[in-house]
Amino acid sequence: MRRDLELDASPPLGAPLRFFLNAPVFAAIAAVLLLYAGPAAFASRWSPFALAATHALTLGAFASVMMGALIQILPVVAGAQIAWARTSAIGIHALLTLGTLLLIAAFLSAKSALFPFAGSLCAAAAAWFVLACAIGLARRSSARTRGTADIVRAVRLALTALLVTVALGAMLALSLSRPLSLPILTLTNLHLAWGLAGWIGLLTAGVAYQVIPMFQVTEPYPRMLTRAFAPLSFCALVLLTLAGSGLPAHGSIATAALHGSLLALYCGFAVVTLALLHRRKRPSPDATTLFWRTSMTSVICAAPVWAIGVVADRPSAGVIVGILLLAGGVWSAISGMLYKIIPFLLWYHMQASIDVRSSIVPKVKAVLPDTHARAQYWAHSIALMLLVAAGASPAWLSRPAALAFVVSNLWLGANIASALRVYVRVVRELASVRASSLEL
Repeated sequence: MRRDLELDASPPLGAPLRFFLNAPVFAAIAAVLLLYAGPAAFASRWSPFALAATHALTLGAFASVMMGALIQILPVVAGAQIAWARTSAIGIHALLTLGTLLLIAAFLSAKSALFPFAGSLCAAAAAWFVLACAIGLARRSSARTRGTADIVRAVRLALTALLVTVALGAMLALSLSRPLSLPILTLTNLHLAWGLAGWIGLLTAGVAYQVIPMFQVTEPYPRMLTRAFAPLSFCALVLLTLAGSGLPAHGSIATAALHGSLLALYCGFAVVTLALLHRRKRPSPDATTLFWRTSMTSVICAAPVWAIGVVADRPSAGVIVGILLLAGGVWSAISGMLYKIIPFLLWYHMQASIDVRSSIVPKVKAVLPDTHARAQYWAHSIALMLLVAAGASPAWLSRPAALAFVVSNLWLGANIASALRVYVRVVRELASVRASSLEL
């Protein structure tokens, strides 16, 4: 059963859009950091440039898009209007953006005094966002409960995972500013697991339950998957936390099994998604379809690389897994969503600003043509392949890979900017027509 959308409940355009605009900017910042650092950024995940680039992606790009997507999707899908939508969007965006920039500066400058400030700003942004979402979910109409329980369940667990991720990150930030007897390695790996498999992964799955059938014209996800995937993944994260170990290669067999179970769950989700996309009702794939296929394929490919790293104890395997999951799995899916959500939002708000249909308002596909998105997809694919290869051979390929990633992200930003120019032009034309009609 497909879920009806309550588009009239959409928040103001600026509420989600400001978060979406962060994505290409911070992704480009991450790419420039990798380009500047060269092989050092790929040699170890502990290098300052690797940490700065990772947080530029995960906070500046990934978290921004996830927050913007929830601000837009919850009201129209689940009937949950984010509390104080306009004010919350402005405040959360400002806190998150400034906190991310300060955190990047802290890693690059090694100034310990910056970490508490950066952590406090990011924590405040997350707490405000979770509170606003929680109030919206508590107030949502009971009439919208039916048919959206799977999405809401995934969202609630993802928000809980966000709080855990931020709490762990705050502890790590505090430990970098003053001497504390904390298990840094354990906290870092749990921070990564809760952020990637919990907050980002569960929310991506929850959003996919809606956007894959709607935008890709596929059958809905199997109910067994939508009911069980998020709770099972969350339980695996809880057990992993209770185990209290570091990386599988340095921990117990139980810890390795829990990491493996998380990967297996996400591989299962990826296989189902690929099957749905294969049976989609539109014969020719658009750019978003290609991005989603790349995302799910990257997640599946990460599993054997992770297993090789555990068995053979190869540090480079961990770097490659990170690239496959972050640049391949998450960033590919986010890029695909942006190419659907942004043009649709711009078109909807253009159309909603007039009483009758007008030829001045272009079709959705004309706001951001698929040919532009498809060209950028191939640039992204080349960059992803080079990044994976650079993980194995950083001395030769780190800078070509980073340069390709810079080009791909700037290209994405240029495509989004072209859609915004269409919106601004049409709004001005509509205002001019409205003024002329009033004069008559």
